[in-house]
Amino acid sequence: MTLTLPQRVPQREALAFAREKEPWIRRHLAARGPDVDIAIGARVPVGGQLCDIVQGHGRRVVLSNGEVAVPGAPDRVGRRLVGHLKTLARARFAEASDTYAARLGHSYTALTLRDTRSRWGSCTADGRLMYSWRLILAPPEVLDYVAAHEVAHLVEMNHSPAFWAEVTRLYGDYAAPRKWLRTHGSELHRYRFGAAK
Repeated sequence: MTLTLPQRVPQREALAFAREKEPWIRRHLAARGPDVDIAIGARVPVGGQLCDIVQGHGRRVVLSNGEVAVPGAPDRVGRRLVGHLKTLARARFAEASDTYAARLGHSYTALTLRDTRSRWGSCTADGRLMYSWRLILAPPEVLDYVAAHEVAHLVEMNHSPAFWAEVTRLYGDYAAPRKWLRTHGSELHRYRFGAAK
Protein backbone atom coordinates (compact mmCIF):
# COMPACT_ATOMS: atom_id res chain seq x y z
CA MET A 1 0.00 0.00 0.00
CA THR A 2 1.22 3.50 -0.82
CA LEU A 3 0.42 6.70 1.07
CA THR A 4 0.49 9.73 -1.22
CA LEU A 5 0.40 13.18 0.31
CA PRO A 6 0.46 16.79 -0.90
CA GLN A 7 3.90 18.43 -1.01
CA ARG A 8 3.41 20.73 1.97
CA VAL A 9 1.89 18.15 4.31
CA PRO A 10 4.37 16.87 6.92
CA GLN A 11 4.87 13.11 6.96
CA ARG A 12 3.86 12.88 10.64
CA GLU A 13 0.52 14.53 9.82
CA ALA A 14 -0.09 12.12 6.94
CA LEU A 15 0.77 9.10 9.12
CA ALA A 16 -1.57 10.36 11.88
CA PHE A 17 -4.34 10.70 9.28
CA ALA A 18 -3.66 7.13 8.02
CA ARG A 19 -3.76 5.77 11.59
CA GLU A 20 -7.05 7.58 12.24
CA LYS A 21 -8.56 6.12 9.05
CA GLU A 22 -7.01 2.66 9.47
CA PRO A 23 -10.31 0.79 10.05
CA TRP A 24 -11.81 2.34 6.90
CA ILE A 25 -8.63 1.60 4.89
CA ARG A 26 -8.62 -2.04 6.03
CA ARG A 27 -12.32 -2.49 5.18
CA HIS A 28 -11.77 -0.89 1.78
CA LEU A 29 -8.78 -3.12 0.98
CA ALA A 30 -10.56 -6.27 2.18
CA ALA A 31 -13.58 -5.49 -0.01
CA ARG A 32 -11.40 -5.04 -3.08
CA GLY A 33 -10.12 -8.61 -2.98
CA PRO A 34 -6.62 -10.03 -3.25
CA ASP A 35 -4.05 -8.83 -5.77
CA VAL A 36 -3.74 -10.78 -9.02
CA ASP A 37 -0.29 -11.35 -10.49
CA ILE A 38 -0.60 -11.35 -14.26
CA ALA A 39 0.65 -14.66 -15.63
CA ILE A 40 -0.53 -17.57 -17.77
CA GLY A 41 -3.59 -19.05 -16.03
CA ALA A 42 -4.66 -15.79 -14.33
CA ARG A 43 -7.82 -13.90 -15.21
CA VAL A 44 -7.97 -10.20 -16.09
CA PRO A 45 -10.92 -8.01 -17.08
CA VAL A 46 -10.78 -6.33 -20.48
CA GLY A 47 -13.66 -3.97 -21.16
CA GLY A 48 -15.33 -5.30 -18.02
CA GLN A 49 -15.25 -8.94 -19.19
CA LEU A 50 -13.04 -11.43 -17.35
CA CYS A 51 -10.62 -13.14 -19.71
CA ASP A 52 -8.35 -16.13 -19.13
CA ILE A 53 -4.70 -15.44 -19.90
CA VAL A 54 -3.36 -18.24 -22.09
CA GLN A 55 -0.08 -18.89 -23.87
CA GLY A 56 -0.12 -17.28 -27.29
CA HIS A 57 1.75 -18.00 -30.48
CA GLY A 58 3.33 -15.67 -32.97
CA ARG A 59 4.10 -12.05 -32.13
CA ARG A 60 0.79 -10.41 -31.23
CA VAL A 61 -1.42 -10.47 -28.16
CA VAL A 62 -4.82 -11.75 -29.31
CA LEU A 63 -8.10 -11.17 -27.47
CA SER A 64 -10.83 -13.62 -28.49
CA ASN A 65 -13.70 -15.62 -26.97
CA GLY A 66 -12.99 -14.77 -23.34
CA GLU A 67 -9.26 -15.44 -23.65
CA VAL A 68 -6.26 -13.22 -24.07
CA ALA A 69 -3.39 -15.10 -25.71
CA VAL A 70 -0.01 -13.64 -24.82
CA PRO A 71 2.99 -14.95 -26.78
CA GLY A 72 6.55 -15.10 -25.53
CA ALA A 73 8.38 -16.12 -22.39
CA PRO A 74 6.29 -16.59 -19.23
CA ASP A 75 8.31 -13.95 -17.34
CA ARG A 76 7.30 -11.34 -19.95
CA VAL A 77 3.54 -11.96 -19.91
CA GLY A 78 2.79 -8.95 -17.69
CA ARG A 79 4.88 -6.56 -19.76
CA ARG A 80 3.50 -7.84 -23.07
CA LEU A 81 -0.08 -7.67 -21.86
CA VAL A 82 0.20 -4.22 -20.30
CA GLY A 83 1.69 -2.91 -23.55
CA HIS A 84 -1.28 -4.31 -25.46
CA LEU A 85 -3.78 -2.90 -22.94
CA LYS A 86 -2.21 0.55 -23.14
CA THR A 87 -2.49 0.47 -26.93
CA LEU A 88 -6.18 -0.46 -26.63
CA ALA A 89 -6.72 2.23 -23.99
CA ARG A 90 -5.04 4.94 -26.10
CA ALA A 91 -7.23 4.08 -29.11
CA ARG A 92 -10.45 4.00 -27.06
CA PHE A 93 -9.68 7.23 -25.20
CA ALA A 94 -8.72 9.00 -28.43
CA GLU A 95 -11.98 7.88 -30.06
CA ALA A 96 -14.12 8.90 -27.07
CA SER A 97 -12.27 12.19 -26.51
CA ASP A 98 -12.51 13.10 -30.20
CA THR A 99 -16.26 12.38 -30.17
CA TYR A 100 -16.96 14.43 -27.04
CA ALA A 101 -14.64 17.28 -28.07
CA ALA A 102 -16.48 17.51 -31.42
CA ARG A 103 -19.83 17.67 -29.59
CA LEU A 104 -18.40 20.32 -27.29
CA GLY A 105 -16.93 22.36 -30.13
CA HIS A 106 -13.54 22.54 -28.38
CA SER A 107 -10.41 20.55 -29.11
CA TYR A 108 -7.85 19.19 -26.69
CA THR A 109 -4.11 19.62 -27.20
CA ALA A 110 -2.69 16.29 -26.03
CA LEU A 111 -3.73 12.92 -24.65
CA THR A 112 -1.54 10.91 -22.28
CA LEU A 113 -1.97 7.72 -20.29
CA ARG A 114 -0.63 7.05 -16.80
CA ASP A 115 -1.05 4.49 -14.04
CA THR A 116 -2.54 6.84 -11.47
CA ARG A 117 -3.98 5.89 -8.10
CA SER A 118 -5.60 9.13 -6.98
CA ARG A 119 -7.58 10.09 -10.09
CA TRP A 120 -8.95 8.47 -13.23
CA GLY A 121 -8.29 11.44 -15.44
CA SER A 122 -7.44 15.11 -15.57
CA CYS A 123 -7.62 18.09 -17.89
CA THR A 124 -5.21 21.02 -17.72
CA ALA A 125 -6.06 24.64 -18.48
CA ASP A 126 -4.18 24.34 -21.78
CA GLY A 127 -6.29 21.36 -22.89
CA ARG A 128 -4.06 18.38 -22.08
CA LEU A 129 -6.06 15.28 -21.18
CA MET A 130 -4.63 12.51 -19.00
CA TYR A 131 -6.31 9.19 -18.32
CA SER A 132 -5.53 6.09 -16.30
CA TRP A 133 -4.85 3.29 -18.78
CA ARG A 134 -6.42 0.87 -16.25
CA LEU A 135 -9.85 2.08 -17.32
CA ILE A 136 -9.53 -0.27 -20.32
CA LEU A 137 -10.17 -3.01 -17.73
CA ALA A 138 -13.52 -1.44 -16.78
CA PRO A 139 -16.82 -1.71 -18.67
CA PRO A 140 -16.80 0.50 -21.81
CA GLU A 141 -19.41 2.90 -20.44
CA VAL A 142 -17.12 3.72 -17.51
CA LEU A 143 -14.24 4.65 -19.82
CA ASP A 144 -16.65 6.73 -21.94
CA TYR A 145 -17.97 8.55 -18.89
CA VAL A 146 -14.45 9.46 -17.71
CA ALA A 147 -13.62 10.75 -21.20
CA ALA A 148 -16.78 12.90 -21.24
CA HIS A 149 -15.99 14.15 -17.73
CA GLU A 150 -12.48 15.28 -18.66
CA VAL A 151 -13.51 16.76 -22.01
CA ALA A 152 -16.21 18.80 -20.23
CA HIS A 153 -13.38 20.42 -18.27
CA LEU A 154 -12.23 22.02 -21.53
CA VAL A 155 -15.04 24.57 -20.96
CA GLU A 156 -15.65 24.25 -17.21
CA MET A 157 -12.48 23.89 -15.09
CA ASN A 158 -14.48 23.11 -11.94
CA HIS A 159 -17.20 20.80 -10.67
CA SER A 160 -19.98 23.40 -10.67
CA PRO A 161 -23.59 22.71 -11.72
CA ALA A 162 -22.64 24.10 -15.15
CA PHE A 163 -19.87 21.48 -15.42
CA TRP A 164 -22.21 18.59 -14.53
CA ALA A 165 -24.78 19.92 -17.01
CA GLU A 166 -22.05 19.78 -19.67
CA VAL A 167 -21.19 16.18 -18.72
CA THR A 168 -24.88 15.29 -19.02
CA ARG A 169 -25.11 17.00 -22.41
CA LEU A 170 -22.03 15.12 -23.68
CA TYR A 171 -22.59 11.71 -22.10
CA GLY A 172 -26.16 11.48 -20.84
CA ASP A 173 -27.09 10.04 -17.45
CA TYR A 174 -23.71 9.38 -15.84
CA ALA A 175 -25.00 8.05 -12.49
CA ALA A 176 -24.35 4.35 -13.21
CA PRO A 177 -20.74 4.60 -14.47
CA ARG A 178 -19.89 7.11 -11.73
CA LYS A 179 -21.29 4.70 -9.13
CA TRP A 180 -19.36 1.80 -10.73
CA LEU A 181 -16.10 3.75 -10.29
CA ARG A 182 -16.87 4.51 -6.65
CA THR A 183 -17.85 0.92 -5.91
CA HIS A 184 -15.41 -1.05 -8.08
CA GLY A 185 -12.72 1.37 -9.22
CA SER A 186 -10.16 0.30 -6.63
CA GLU A 187 -10.43 -3.27 -7.93
CA LEU A 188 -8.68 -2.17 -11.14
CA HIS A 189 -5.50 -1.75 -9.08
CA ARG A 190 -5.56 -5.40 -7.96
CA TYR A 191 -3.95 -6.47 -11.22
CA ARG A 192 -0.15 -6.58 -11.01
CA PHE A 193 1.70 -6.55 -14.31
CA GLY A 194 5.19 -7.02 -12.89
CA ALA A 195 7.71 -4.21 -13.49
CA ALA A 196 5.55 -2.58 -16.18
CA LYS A 197 4.02 0.81 -15.33
